Amino acid sequence: MKIGRGSDIETDPLAAEMPPVVESSPVLLVNIPYGFARKFGVVMVGKEEGRFVIAMREGSDPRALLEVRRYLGQPFDVSFVAVEAFDRLLSERYAMDGQAAAMAAGSLGLGDDLDLIATDLPTADDLLDSADDAPAIRLINGIIAEAARQGVSDIHIEPYETGLVIRMRIDGVLRETLRMPPHVAPVVVSRIKVMARLDIAERRVPQDGRIGLTLGGKLLDVRVSTLPSRAGERVVLRILDKENAGIDLDVLGMTGDTDALMREALSEPNGIILVTGPTGSGKTTTLYAGLRQLNDGTRNILTVEDPVEYAIEGVGQTQVNAKVGLTFAAGLRAILRQDPDVVMVGEIRDRETADIAVQASLTGHLVLSTVHTNDAVGAITRMRDMKVEPFLLASTLRAVIAQRLVRRLCQDCRKPVQASGSVSSLLGFDSGTVIYEAVGCEKCSGTGYKGRIGVFEAIRIDDTIRRLINDGGDEAIIARHAFLNAPNLGSAARKLVREGLTTPEEAVRISRRESVDA
Repeated sequence: MKIGRGSDIETDPLAAEMPPVVESSPVLLVNIPYGFARKFGVVMVGKEEGRFVIAMREGSDPRALLEVRRYLGQPFDVSFVAVEAFDRLLSERYAMDGQAAAMAAGSLGLGDDLDLIATDLPTADDLLDSADDAPAIRLINGIIAEAARQGVSDIHIEPYETGLVIRMRIDGVLRETLRMPPHVAPVVVSRIKVMARLDIAERRVPQDGRIGLTLGGKLLDVRVSTLPSRAGERVVLRILDKENAGIDLDVLGMTGDTDALMREALSEPNGIILVTGPTGSGKTTTLYAGLRQLNDGTRNILTVEDPVEYAIEGVGQTQVNAKVGLTFAAGLRAILRQDPDVVMVGEIRDRETADIAVQASLTGHLVLSTVHTNDAVGAITRMRDMKVEPFLLASTLRAVIAQRLVRRLCQDCRKPVQASGSVSSLLGFDSGTVIYEAVGCEKCSGTGYKGRIGVFEAIRIDDTIRRLINDGGDEAIIARHAFLNAPNLGSAARKLVREGLTTPEEAVRISRRESVDA
């Protein structure tokens, strides 16, 4: 369908919804502003044979096509789609688009760059005197939307005497994305605290809250933490994509043997399964994947977490609240009176929780939990340090899985090179082994990396390891047997380097020192 220009278009009320005419772009797609696309039901979906293709929601006003024609400055084809299909297209199109800020800000502003939004912020005094805080809302919405588009896990808002710095953790690495004048800090922090339902008058103590957002049909849960500092309040926003709660074991990236070991342990009627690793290594995601495997409607599954990160249908989830005495131990003790089949404890961090978890497994429950240690064997030592009797630990422990996340090489710009002598000796490669190094392109924002991939090591507690635990064997002896025919973290990371999925630097970063020589 071709759409022509009419002399009355400039007076059409639809024209007020669209920015001024832009020159047609030589790139594949010129994006329609999100606010207009959502309101009038039109979205750009592609370009075929030199002509743009527009999808239009069924029942939308056809006059919107005239305004799209004016905006694009060239003819296009139109296809009509059902409402559900249109919503899906809208979400997918703008989730991958640079107008993410506009997507969240909606009618507050279309297509503005974060730097431009930041320059529009008035001084703190001006804003407090005015009822109009739209600039601050637009800035925060734009920051969160841009973070969600790039797959950011955490946003750090840091006030200093010289200015307010916004840093984002992308693929596990913090990068500065925005710097603003210092007077902006109170405005931004106060607005975030309002959104998270925190006390904006209290600046002396840390506070925690949550913000629920919908981004182009995608549900996001933003966890907010504030901390008083010398130049104001620091804020960290952790973005939890609720779609991650639906991750299955199949997509975690485990090797076949590790996946089979995990599934076999989950099929046990009782015992303890531990997932270990540092903060941000994906332990919770692995536990949720295990719960989904077990959540078939025939079991009563209860959890006690700090905090509840993802809501899972069919699972009873309880959040720790230390202010009223609901600790991990108290919560675990309470849910054992709720006739559970499977219990998940967010973290075993003290002797009391460890003792109750062991007792729960002895009385016929399957217990899933995490421990903060550097490797799988270290979890056994950690449990012994918490004064769990060795014979109880040996009889209840079923499997221990340690994991890390390494940055995945961008498959569009990675470059094959021969491993240098130092790299070959460090990772145990043969001389002349071909590996890949990061380059950087438009698709990976010049970093050379795009996304992350899991690295796992797993120990299945067999009779030999059970005897070693019972006899108080040290880590080295247990590890020697456990990884006799299975990869540890170091060898699993080296395998990813050989396959061109990550770099030697990433492999060395997550490997234990002794595992490099293993």
